[in-house]
Amino acid sequence: MGYLEIGKIVAAQGLKGELRVYPNTDFPERFEEPGERWLLRPNQTEPEVIELVSGRYLDGKGLYVIQIKGIRDRDAAEALRGCQLLVPDSDRPDLEEGEFHVADLLGLSVYEQASQELIGTVSDVIPAGHDLLEVKKVTPEGRTILIPFVEAIVPVVDLAQRRIEITPPPGLLDL
Repeated sequence: MGYLEIGKIVAAQGLKGELRVYPNTDFPERFEEPGERWLLRPNQTEPEVIELVSGRYLDGKGLYVIQIKGIRDRDAAEALRGCQLLVPDSDRPDLEEGEFHVADLLGLSVYEQASQELIGTVSDVIPAGHDLLEVKKVTPEGRTILIPFVEAIVPVVDLAQRRIEITPPPGLLDL
C-alpha cells in the first residue's frame, strides 16, 4: 500500500500533548475528522498507524493543531517533531472537473502547444492565489520557471499521456 503525505508535525502546542501540523493537502477534514492516520518518523521507511482524536485550524497561522491518542504531554509531543502525517493513497477525495492532485502533476512533461516543443518537467506546485507550476527547463543549466496554473495558460492536462500543454503569454518562457 502506498501513502500520501497530508502534513508535517512542526512543533508541540501547549502542555497537553497537542501538535502543530503544517498541512500539505487541500482537504481540511483530514485534520478535523477523528480516525486512523499514519505517522512516518524521520529516518524510518514504514509508517505506524495512529488515531487522530481531534483537530482544529489556527486562523492566521496556516497550521492545524491536532491531538493524537496516547500523546498526553509536551515531551511526548516534542518527540514527534519532524514526523510526516500520511493517509493511504487509496484515500484520495473525488475531484471536480479541472481539479488535480498535486502528486499527479509532478513529473509531467510540459510542451508549448503551438510548436509542441518540450519546455521541461513539473518539479513542484506552489500554492498561491492561482497555483503556480514550477517547471524545470530542459536546458543545460536546468533553470526553473513558474507558470500560472490557469486554464488560459494551461489549457491541456493529460494525465494518461503524462503531459501538459501551455500557451504562454509573450515573455513568460524568457524569464
